[in-house]
Amino acid sequence: MSDTIVILDFGSQYTQLIARRVRELRVYCEILPHDAPREAITRLKPRGIILSGGPNSVYDPGAPSLPLFLLDLGLPLLGICYGMQLLAYHLGGRVEKPTVREYGHATVHIDRAESLFSNLPSPISVWMSHGDQIIALPQGFVPLAHSETCPFAAMADPAHRIYALQFHPEVVHTPQGLDILRNFLFDVCGCAGDWTPAAFIAAAIEQIRARVGSARILCALSGGVDSTVAAALVGRAVGERLVCVFVDHGLLRAGEARAVNQVFQERLGLEIVTVDAQGRFVAKLRGVTDPEQKRKIIGAEFIRVFEETARAVATDTPVRFLAQGTLYPDVIESRGPERQAAARIKTHHNVGGLPEDLQFDLVEPLRYLFKDEVRAVGLELGLPKEIVYRQPFPGPGLAVRILGEVTEERLAILRAADAVVREEIDRCESEVWQYFAVLTPLKTVGVMGDGRTYDHVVAVRAVTSADGMTADWARLPYDVLARISSRLVNEVRGVNRVVYDITSKPPSTIEWE
Repeated sequence: MSDTIVILDFGSQYTQLIARRVRELRVYCEILPHDAPREAITRLKPRGIILSGGPNSVYDPGAPSLPLFLLDLGLPLLGICYGMQLLAYHLGGRVEKPTVREYGHATVHIDRAESLFSNLPSPISVWMSHGDQIIALPQGFVPLAHSETCPFAAMADPAHRIYALQFHPEVVHTPQGLDILRNFLFDVCGCAGDWTPAAFIAAAIEQIRARVGSARILCALSGGVDSTVAAALVGRAVGERLVCVFVDHGLLRAGEARAVNQVFQERLGLEIVTVDAQGRFVAKLRGVTDPEQKRKIIGAEFIRVFEETARAVATDTPVRFLAQGTLYPDVIESRGPERQAAARIKTHHNVGGLPEDLQFDLVEPLRYLFKDEVRAVGLELGLPKEIVYRQPFPGPGLAVRILGEVTEERLAILRAADAVVREEIDRCESEVWQYFAVLTPLKTVGVMGDGRTYDHVVAVRAVTSADGMTADWARLPYDVLARISSRLVNEVRGVNRVVYDITSKPPSTIEWE
């Protein structure tokens, strides 16, 4: 069993980045809400605990407080920003609002080149984002670093292995941040750094076998990297007792159903049951325009199809288990049980969109992985690179790329437009993580063949990213954008205007719905 670090989330926009950085150092971690009970933390047998930042002041009414049992556990603690202020406030220090707040780049001078700052130069550039700051340390603490406006940019109680930073080591704007986290994980917590794809696979296989026993298991297959890796992993664990189910819900891209069947049967040798459910999904979506409602309808209908399929393939015993490729970002954005204090960004069809009367026990071996970690596991399992690095495609398919009502006519327009976008970006040499077309609800006036048109606006979205939690818009060459625009208005009937989305994530999400 690999070492584990628990990250308690106090509402920071950077909490997921803390997890990303810890895992980059090959240490497993999980994010828990700030008010997680003692048992939820001790169950993970952590080597240390990190307290995230957050938007509150320690003096705000109802502000999250420090779980005092943390001090009784005797584990190393690292408070970041609000986490530092909580430690100081509850341990007898003084926290106040300064006359000058710090937001953005700052220069920090190291007072004690030890523990967190071992082998680091001084000064270092960091990223500050705080209103309150500490003006008096708790008893037993020593200052580790300071800036011009922040007398205690870092503090420590080495005897009790409690450390705290006023700045954010997890963001790229703190260049030595990874070194600081490394010192905490390895020198303070004593982690081994042995959480690798191979170690994850071995542990996951053991857990899957213990969970399902000798039962048969269905795997929801979309053809994307997440469900493919999940299927390969579960298949490695249970062998022929795995039945992969591919649901053609009529919301797929052009040629998608044929390509998925070909890949899984010919390349991977997995048994696959294809269900033609095009009519029923589109019928369920008729008249629906709210994106949250779309996702919930699709998630529920997927389950109904899987239940019918389970009855059809059942032999002596019913199929109790359903495997799916749920990832950690799905859980976080859907405000899953692991992060009750966070705001829901959107309901993922495979998390918050599941019906309450679910008749399956879910098996989600990738539930705590980020996208890049899933790709690494896929390569370790021996999956072809063209599958592992295939760009993501949402489970609800084109339904969340059509803004407004989903109809057969609008699906046909978007399929044709999306095929053009993918073909042109595939041909260029730009490093793009995900790219697609969006059919907007807008219509605009145009001129074609000396005649007036009043047709649809198509948006093109292309982003660069590592894990899907953050993304930046891709700087595609102008000639590529020009070809996309020209082909869309000339080849796709019903389109007379093309726009390019140049927003990052955050503040936007990658998908438009």
